[in-house]
Amino acid sequence: MTTAARTPQQDRSRATRRRLLEAAVECLAELGWNGSTVTVVAERAGVTRGAAQHHFPTREDLFTAAVEHVTAERLTGGGPGTGELPPPGPARTEAVVELIVRLYTGPLFRAALHLWVAAATEEPLRERIVALENRVGRESHRAALEFLGVDEGAAGVRETVQATMDLARGLGLANLLTDDAARRRGVVRQWSAMLEDALRGHRGD
Repeated sequence: MTTAARTPQQDRSRATRRRLLEAAVECLAELGWNGSTVTVVAERAGVTRGAAQHHFPTREDLFTAAVEHVTAERLTGGGPGTGELPPPGPARTEAVVELIVRLYTGPLFRAALHLWVAAATEEPLRERIVALENRVGRESHRAALEFLGVDEGAAGVRETVQATMDLARGLGLANLLTDDAARRRGVVRQWSAMLEDALRGHRGD
């Protein structure tokens, strides 16, 4: 009896859904919105188009769910726990900034950017992407506060952390056409030092 035959239907269904979500992000990052059809994603995931549409009836369903799923993976299971980061201080702050910047310089950001561009001209997609970005933004901000160990209620903390997210997004855009790693390292070091100065005294330690 094969492994697939021994696997309960529910587990197979979850595995298929996960493959589709991950394949969708890969396709978006590599092929853009126009090149990323449901058929292309299904082929990459190793499932039929019918199976893909069973899980995600529309193209918009598939790609918005994909970006949301992979973002959640990066922010939770795919990222470090707070216990894996250096103790509070300059080293931790720089590690957190690097973590945030990586989120915006990898395939996930490239995939999300293709969705943003498509949503600017495709009304059915726009509402979904605006709602998705609101959710992702809140989760990213919450994770950054947790990793940095700071209280959002303290004066200026929310704006300072948001500026870090905005900086990371800008670095992600700069990295789209050329490898910007060397310049980015210097920016991350300098911003981390400034961020540490701004947040010192606002931690719960």
